Amino acid sequence: MSGLLDALAVTAVFGLVITRQFRAGRIDTGRRQWVLPVVLGILALREPGMIDAHHQTAAVLLLAAEVIVGLVTGAGWAWTTRIWVETDGAVWSRGTRAGVAVWGVGITLRVGLYGVGAALGVHQDGSALLLALAATLLVRSGVLAWRVQVARPSGAPGAAYRDAVARPAWKEPA
Repeated sequence: MSGLLDALAVTAVFGLVITRQFRAGRIDTGRRQWVLPVVLGILALREPGMIDAHHQTAAVLLLAAEVIVGLVTGAGWAWTTRIWVETDGAVWSRGTRAGVAVWGVGITLRVGLYGVGAALGVHQDGSALLLALAATLLVRSGVLAWRVQVARPSGAPGAAYRDAVARPAWKEPA
């Protein structure tokens, strides 16, 4: 992808993720939650310009730092997300103000890393940001999936076949 397409993809994903964070939503612990991080990771790793050929060591260190910031941001975001279990066993989540602070710190650190790279003369491609965003979403999904397993007791509705199906209330014939 070109730099413009990278920027558009990152902006679109950030917009989607941040707007969805503040709406209550049912947590899906199936395969669907892993699709976006995997796709972003594949798109990032396909790009040949992730590591600057003229400053390989500095580029690798900056990339590693970027991914670590992404991992920590994802974990912090997941731990600051409010989750609850409804009476039907469905698990819901919604972002908190602490999650906004985690995102703010993560973005500030990423801007700082970009500044360090620019000061060192390292060419930085948008694919590093995509890879870090994939790491953020991957860790968040993993931590939330683990928190869901802890929050939902093993005998809770939704744990077995047909448990999540709403049953109509029985009415006496008139």
